[in-house]
Amino acid sequence: MNKVAILTYKHISLFELGCATELFSLPRPEIKNWYQTDVICFQTEALETTGGMTLSPHQVNHLKNYQTLVVPCWSVNQPQVPKKIASEAKRLIKRGGRIISFCSGAFFLAEIGLLNNRTATTHWVYAEQFKQRYPQVEYLEDILYQYDGIVGCSAGSAAAIDLGLEVIRQDYGHQICNQVAKRMVMSPHREGGQSQFVETPISKRPDNLATTLDWAVKNLATPIDVDLLAIKSNMSRRTFDRKFRAALNLSPKEWINQQRVHLAKNILETTRDPIEIVAINSGFENALTLRHNFRKYLQLSPTQYRRQFGRSKEN
Repeated sequence: MNKVAILTYKHISLFELGCATELFSLPRPEIKNWYQTDVICFQTEALETTGGMTLSPHQVNHLKNYQTLVVPCWSVNQPQVPKKIASEAKRLIKRGGRIISFCSGAFFLAEIGLLNNRTATTHWVYAEQFKQRYPQVEYLEDILYQYDGIVGCSAGSAAAIDLGLEVIRQDYGHQICNQVAKRMVMSPHREGGQSQFVETPISKRPDNLATTLDWAVKNLATPIDVDLLAIKSNMSRRTFDRKFRAALNLSPKEWINQQRVHLAKNILETTRDPIEIVAINSGFENALTLRHNFRKYLQLSPTQYRRQFGRSKEN
């Protein structure tokens, strides 16, 4: 059983706190061995939050009972961490636990030294302030989140949900992750390496791009190229390429390959199919192409991925 603590403090942001509780605290009796979560604080008095609301979280003196600590956000202007909280967080990591932060929560991780010589991100608004205060951290621009299984941090607001879903995927697998995302009316999963924002106004007239991408996701195992997507969107290839990059900040070909990697991960987790069959069923031409894309996007091989995340059983 994974015991989770969601850390609160005075004037905490309710949005990020809400993301944390929705992801890890909401009861899900249909999922075996789901997280057991407490919203905690190290203070004795009730906490006033953004908007003047008052919280009465579970008061604790230590984190011995928890395997995961979630830091929904943290003060940017006064990021110093109280000694008691800092020491408990470090002990949690030393005994094999993990800490994930949302948005400005990266300042908490960096302040107590857990991001030293690690890659990290936070909301783009705080990027320069973060880089100046923590030069020992390798700050990554324009990504949604960074997570190595021990320490994780996300960009602003909605990216918190993406990081949370990645944690759930690694803990419970692809299908459970999708199940949670569906209940939250969210896309199943966005890879961490996507841009935090794209400076493109929303079109006043809907076009066929979203419909085309939905079709592509359902037909990844079939031959799909960019020309076909352009035709289905009723656009010229040049117009399609331009609109696609403006909307998603990556090329159509990159997007197709990422979606196929996403499908291949699901197959690897849930079946024992040979790698060559996994490649074909996820739309790659052969196992070599599948391995190339896994190395490119995940920095590991399909076999390594299955060994780490596979949940299928021998009959």
